[in-house]
Amino acid sequence: MLADFLNDYLSIIVFLIISIILSTGFIIVNFALSPKNPDPEKLSAYECGFEAFNDSRMEFDVRFYLVAILFIIFDLEIAFLFPWAISLGKIGIFGFISMMIFLFILTIGFIYEWKKGALDWE
Repeated sequence: MLADFLNDYLSIIVFLIISIILSTGFIIVNFALSPKNPDPEKLSAYECGFEAFNDSRMEFDVRFYLVAILFIIFDLEIAFLFPWAISLGKIGIFGFISMMIFLFILTIGFIYEWKKGALDWE
């Protein structure tokens, strides 16, 4: 029984042990050898659009959220287009019409946001 188990899973167990040892070693070496002298440039605000603040209840522009939501929507649209394009020959006209309806709804939403000025940055 044990011989069959080792015959089937020994290579996987050895691989897991080696990967755990290597990943732990890399983390320890990185922590031990990395420089620890942050300068003001390294501690400054990074790609957030505004300086850091102390009060979490402070108002800020909602357009940050709108841009993020638009990015997620169109990123998901592309994620749906790849498998659709690959399987288009198998799903036929029904799959084509379904995707065109999906793209039409997303286009209407995009035009609505464009008309409302959600994409205008002042």
